[in-house]
Amino acid sequence: MSYTTKTTIKTWAEEDRPREKLILKGRHALSDAELIAILLGMGSTEHTAVELAKIILAEVGNDLNRLSKLSVNELKKFKGIGEAKAVTIVAAMEIARRRQDSGPRENIKLKTSYAAYNHLKQFMLDLDHEQFWMILVKRNLEILKTIHISTGGITGTVADSKIILRHVIENLANGFIISHNHPSGNLKPSEADIRLTKKLKDLADLLEVTLIDHIIFSDNGYYSFGDEGMIQ
Repeated sequence: MSYTTKTTIKTWAEEDRPREKLILKGRHALSDAELIAILLGMGSTEHTAVELAKIILAEVGNDLNRLSKLSVNELKKFKGIGEAKAVTIVAAMEIARRRQDSGPRENIKLKTSYAAYNHLKQFMLDLDHEQFWMILVKRNLEILKTIHISTGGITGTVADSKIILRHVIENLANGFIISHNHPSGNLKPSEADIRLTKKLKDLADLLEVTLIDHIIFSDNGYYSFGDEGMIQ
């Protein structure tokens, strides 16, 4: 009688093991699955860490952006992924997300809608529900403060104009940018978005401050009311 045995990573050639491969060839030589395998540490009774990583990636269409949206509980649904491994993956995804906008933040000036969108990524990327944020700026468009206004559900969140303008006044801001995300990825502004923008613009004019832009945020792009001539 012959027996078959599961091939483990330890039986591979040293240059094919993810950790050893990273040391010998550098991080760029590793595939996404191999990098995730290093996070997993070990596989299951049925799969090596690399095989398990490939299964997870296949489930999200080999899209790291989709992987970063998975929660600990969602990752634990994969056979062989316990809480510790799931937490490690979620933590690594969060580090990657924060790195996108890391570095010195002093004297950041938002001279374009893209600069504002890029700044907001650290707060709004990968959300599966709506949130509303605002950025307060000085006269030269340098960031004063970024403030979370509200959190809602999948299809909407409430933004109180009184709270928004209170932050403007208390921080002696010369201007402000408002933003909310559309988890669906649809960047078309709703009638409610348009009404809120007009209301805030009118109130800001009375206070002699400037509503610079309203940005509808999605992971793959944005809509700028300012760029589209929607703030008059």
